[in-house]
Amino acid sequence: MAADFRYWCGECGYRTPWLTQAQSAEQRARHYARCHPGVPPRGQAERRRSDSGGIGCLVLVGVLLLIVVAVAVWRYQAR
Repeated sequence: MAADFRYWCGECGYRTPWLTQAQSAEQRARHYARCHPGVPPRGQAERRRSDSGGIGCLVLVGVLLLIVVAVAVWRYQAR
């Protein structure tokens, strides 16, 4: 299982580390029991964005490099 979830406490600045959804919810419940007894757990759940692997940036850099090389060749031949 991937560690794709974390919870932010609604009462203080605490947040769980990236865990599975069940582990993160359990840690949030433990935090509330320890730090905010009697307060129902609330706050914000966050889901990690999927890792694209950076291929989009690599393609962009490659295209820009090809454009720079093409312009350099074209200017050299124009002389």
